[in-house]
Amino acid sequence: MAGNQKAKAKKEQVKGKAKEAAGRTVGNERMEAEGRMEGARGDAREAKEKAKDTFKH
Repeated sequence: MAGNQKAKAKKEQVKGKAKEAAGRTVGNERMEAEGRMEGARGDAREAKEKAKDTFKH
């Protein structure tokens, strides 16, 4: 389960960075902001999983 969540976090981070870059390229501020939010969500999920691993061991 934890591996699945870590993969989901990485997927969100990559998708967010791509969306942010695409928004910046075409000049769409909303898309850029959505990309930043997705990336932040992925970062938060990754931090949560790392914290769980730390307390698990």
